[in-house]
Amino acid sequence: MKKLFALLFLISLNQAVVAQKTVTLEDCESQFLKKNLFLLASQYNIDASKALTIQARIWDNPTLSAELNAYNPEGNRYFDVGKEGQKAFGIEQLIYLGGKKRNEVKLAQTNEQLAELQFNDLLRTLKLQLRKSFYTVYYNTKSLETTDKQLAHIEDLINSYSIQEKKGNIPLRDVVRLQSLYLNFKNERMEVVNNNIEEQANLKLLLNETETVVPLVSDTDFSKYLKTIPFDLQSLENDAVINRPDYLAKQKEIDANALNVKWQKSLSVPDITVGANYDQRSGAFNKEANLTLGIPLPLWNKNKGNIKYAQTILEQSKVDKQGFELQLQTDITSAWNKWEESRKNYAVIKPTVNSDFELVYNGILTNFQKRNISLLEFTDFMESYNQASIQVNELKKKVALSGEELNSTINKDLF
Repeated sequence: MKKLFALLFLISLNQAVVAQKTVTLEDCESQFLKKNLFLLASQYNIDASKALTIQARIWDNPTLSAELNAYNPEGNRYFDVGKEGQKAFGIEQLIYLGGKKRNEVKLAQTNEQLAELQFNDLLRTLKLQLRKSFYTVYYNTKSLETTDKQLAHIEDLINSYSIQEKKGNIPLRDVVRLQSLYLNFKNERMEVVNNNIEEQANLKLLLNETETVVPLVSDTDFSKYLKTIPFDLQSLENDAVINRPDYLAKQKEIDANALNVKWQKSLSVPDITVGANYDQRSGAFNKEANLTLGIPLPLWNKNKGNIKYAQTILEQSKVDKQGFELQLQTDITSAWNKWEESRKNYAVIKPTVNSDFELVYNGILTNFQKRNISLLEFTDFMESYNQASIQVNELKKKVALSGEELNSTINKDLF
């Protein structure tokens, strides 16, 4: 029975290990591009737009007509379609005038390009969310590791102090103080855990992954966000104008709306129907062949309403683009300021980060166990140490997240 329990324990332990997946940011982005369901679904919009472009190039089918005698009253014969009977055949083809088909094809091609830009903007947005979740999970996990280590030490102290309190060697207030510190750490830990659960869920969703994702960030990966970048709004805006698919989509919408105006105007031009027919006996001549022409008279419907609507939408899209340009400048300035402030804040505490926190922590813990420092001094240090460790991770996280937000705003890897 003991062997069975041991075997089951090993199996469950192995499953727990397998259920985790340690990945770098590059690994995440590679899997994201291959398996993200939002991207896969959005790809169908491009395929659908390409299909509409193919359809726009196709002309209407010709119309074939036939007229066959049903009853000949002179000969008292039904379906008299022989040599002395009557039958007629005709074929007609609609010919587009005014550049309708050309404008329709150009409009479909522009909409196809617009669908590709919208796909690229979705990719930009999801990529930012992926990187934010990746770094958030990593630095939250580092904070949890620090807190968990302290909780383990405090829990051991509570157990030993409880025994000594029962023996009357130490006062109850010391045990209560340790328990209070333990509960404070537990509450702080819960906030980080809840945030990590949400971000872990985002990672799994973006990666289409069932296993728990364990991010791996090296010092080199982080240090790239600390380099100095001079603020040049015009240069950054020029990069954004070239690289941002949503900005390019605004211009493409203007192009599409301008083409729609041309198309609507061309629709006001009447089309001509050309055809030919054969009539065996009912015409002026026997077995006559005729050419037919037809064109609608543009007396009432000149498509004025659709033309006016298309022109209004075109002007609206131009104003939207101007508003987007102004918003883009604001977003660039805001993103750069956030990153610069985060970088400066981290630079201030950098010497402290480089010091050996672990050595100081172990030294305080050892001195407390040897009764060289009081419980009050120890608990004060534990609270300060925990807060400092968490704040360092928070600062690092903010530097990375603000850097990625700036990257996304420009749609260019500045770091």
